[in-house]
Amino acid sequence: MRARVRLLGHPVHQMLVVFPLGLLATAVVFDIIYLASGSQIMAAVSYWMMASGLVGGLLAAPFGFMDWLGIPEGTRAKRIGAMHGGGNVLVMLLFAVSFLLRDTNYAPQLGQIVWAFAGAAIALVTAWLGGELVDRLSVGVDEDAGVNAPSSLHRKHAALGK
Repeated sequence: MRARVRLLGHPVHQMLVVFPLGLLATAVVFDIIYLASGSQIMAAVSYWMMASGLVGGLLAAPFGFMDWLGIPEGTRAKRIGAMHGGGNVLVMLLFAVSFLLRDTNYAPQLGQIVWAFAGAAIALVTAWLGGELVDRLSVGVDEDAGVNAPSSLHRKHAALGK
């Protein structure tokens, strides 16, 4: 099953999703550093990483939803895709709560950190589900993919939306 929205032969959702995953995970890392050091700079870095990750998630989500709509009904892939997408909505909500409740000096209190850590824990599961979709069920993978497949920049594959 090919992804519905592609750029230069590759699924747009798979290109964009690395940003929110990386940024939100890094925000949690900086929260941990803040907890260990008390450094306001680390709290500010976490805050802005979280803001960027939330924006990235909002950009990646519509493309994932469009790809999910293309998965045949009644399949395991459709169910896993629903869990992946629904779980990621929850991840975004948890990080948004953490972000919005932080005060103007960026320093997170225990509650805000708990929201972010819960979001990160669920993101581990939803990322695995996304990997299951692509690696196990070949969702978003080109039908003629293989170890000797032509370059994705080949004219046949690179066209927008193809």
